[in-house]
Amino acid sequence: MPEYGRAVQEMIMLAVSLPDRDERQRCAETIMDIMVNMFPEIREQPDYEQLIWNHIAYISEYKLDVDFPCPITRLDDESTKPETLNYPLHKIGQRQYGHFLEESLHKLAEYPEGEERDELMEMIANQMKLSLFNWNKDSMDNEKVAQDIEQYTKGQVQLDMDNFHFNAVQCLPKYDSLKKKKRK
Repeated sequence: MPEYGRAVQEMIMLAVSLPDRDERQRCAETIMDIMVNMFPEIREQPDYEQLIWNHIAYISEYKLDVDFPCPITRLDDESTKPETLNYPLHKIGQRQYGHFLEESLHKLAEYPEGEERDELMEMIANQMKLSLFNWNKDSMDNEKVAQDIEQYTKGQVQLDMDNFHFNAVQCLPKYDSLKKKKRK
């Protein structure tokens, strides 16, 4: 347990090697006090003494023969290992947009035409443009966003480039100056 350091580990090993049981007991109680003083905030936890005694037993590899004031719970490495997480695996058509944007585009296709759909389309298109900028600054193109929206919605939604205004450029860090520096 690296949080206690080498000195505490050596003190516990010294306590294990002591021949007199009373002396081992006093040594273990002193080590417990030292460990609590190292982390005084631990006193706020319920059953903090149980936790410290479990740590002492674990560090000694359960070889410390003393009268523990509480029952010791084994902290085996196998029992503390967390279970593996099953991450949802979604096939993403274009990784620069991510799963959430693709799902939003599918929902956009289901919306009935109207003002709400146009607002949603504007938000999605601006987010797509920002995603393109973050992925590759050279591929940030309004036409590409319009084509991708049409592709994801299977032609149900088309972005009218004449009436649509992208707001994403306002959030970007001076894209034109980055482009000029790159060309020089």
